[in-house]
Amino acid sequence: MKKLLLITLSFLAFSCSKDDNNSNNGGETVNPKVSISVGSSASEPTTNGAFNISLTGSSTTATTVNLNISGTATNGEDFQTINSQVTIPANSTSHSIPVIVIDDSDTEGDETIIIEIVSVSNNAEIGTPNSATMTLSEEPEAFVLQPEDTANYMVNPNSTDETIALFYNLKTMSPDSFIIGQQDAFNSFYNNAVGDSDIKKLTGSDPGLLGSDFMFITDDNNDGTASNWFYQQEQIIMADAVEAYNKGMVNMFTWHLREPYDGNHFYVSEMTQFQAENAFASILPGGANHEYYKQKLQKVADVANNLIGSDGKKVPIIFRPFHEFDGNWFWWGDDYCSPQQFIECWQFTVTYLRDTLGVNNMLYAYAPDNSYTTEALYLQRYPGDAYVDILAMDNYGDFNNQGQSGVTAANNKLKIVSDLAKQKVKIAALSETGYFVTPGDNNPISNFYSSNLYNAITNNNNHIAFMMFWSNNENTYCTPIPGMTDANDFIEFTNKPKSLLENELPNMYQLP
Repeated sequence: MKKLLLITLSFLAFSCSKDDNNSNNGGETVNPKVSISVGSSASEPTTNGAFNISLTGSSTTATTVNLNISGTATNGEDFQTINSQVTIPANSTSHSIPVIVIDDSDTEGDETIIIEIVSVSNNAEIGTPNSATMTLSEEPEAFVLQPEDTANYMVNPNSTDETIALFYNLKTMSPDSFIIGQQDAFNSFYNNAVGDSDIKKLTGSDPGLLGSDFMFITDDNNDGTASNWFYQQEQIIMADAVEAYNKGMVNMFTWHLREPYDGNHFYVSEMTQFQAENAFASILPGGANHEYYKQKLQKVADVANNLIGSDGKKVPIIFRPFHEFDGNWFWWGDDYCSPQQFIECWQFTVTYLRDTLGVNNMLYAYAPDNSYTTEALYLQRYPGDAYVDILAMDNYGDFNNQGQSGVTAANNKLKIVSDLAKQKVKIAALSETGYFVTPGDNNPISNFYSSNLYNAITNNNNHIAFMMFWSNNENTYCTPIPGMTDANDFIEFTNKPKSLLENELPNMYQLP
């Protein structure tokens, strides 16, 4: 168990005889005095401490100090053996006694190490304090997720083996590394340069995570026929997800769900006032469009259940519905539904997909935008641990030419997410981000990737499992291609110690 060494000093006075004269101050004989104190604390398993022996004046000969070592901690068992006699070298005024804590698995409660000076040589005296005490307090071991326990912390304990393995691997890798992803990486390119993903064009590897969207798949105009454009997009998206899985990548689906009245828009700015004010409430149980919403969930389930990899297994996906719900640009934003309505809808969505439609290859990601600054604000619409696998955040604003203050703000918000994920045994993520570069209009930020973004993700002991850039398009990019002025900066970002692309991933779909 970890032991935190908390320092308390006890002071015991001893009367000592003066054996000879050392210095003279106004006719009085003053002998050097030896005292003891705690110099530094220690904790298991790697941080050691020390007691300090001090002499008030140096001597041309060595001073021997005899000690009594006691306390409830056992010398040689709870800490490496401390000898009962130490020597202050000649011409020195101090000596350090190291305390090397021995890590063990026993729960022993508080223990103490007490060292008392019992005698000194060389005409010195015992000074004050002549005794020092360290209190060794038990500190709980850091939680370590075990493979066999993983399903117990998931929304769906009956998930497929590959989905359980994905949760486990994302969780356990997050202290040391994060996966780099991109939305629509296989089908959206800067300058429409088709072929390899833009990240692979530059780095030689695909991203480690592929972002996709259920938007076209659930569109009202998708009639399921081969000639239908929306159905064609469905087939492309499904093929991309399977390809990503076969490569060992992670899949995440967001959902720009059209409002349920006309089925045309998801941005409030393009909707009527009536639609904006009533859309969300209408899809709740008992609402005018609840059956319509269930039909859309059926389509989501059909796709999820028919994503089959080359190994014959269902492809696990991360589902990120109702993202950026703390903003007011989507009809599911906080201006258009109450926290209780949002929670009710989320819980219904999860239980309907899991329990009614039998989707067992899905992890659920809760992802507000970057408006929150406290844990309470982040959790304002949180539907509960039983309904969330991944605690995430979308964040563009803090990286939009905000300098170091933006980097610090983003890092602090990710720390809230990371700390909550540690407490709740969930996965933490930066689920959507980027800086949009349009050459000639919006130019790159110096060291954006290797410094700003990397530091925001990793500083403060954040445990972030993955991050995802938004997609590139004909005129604008979030990730550069060869020849761009920020290409080397992006390469440096991908080569950082904690950054992982597809070619660096462990087997995400197998438990150890």
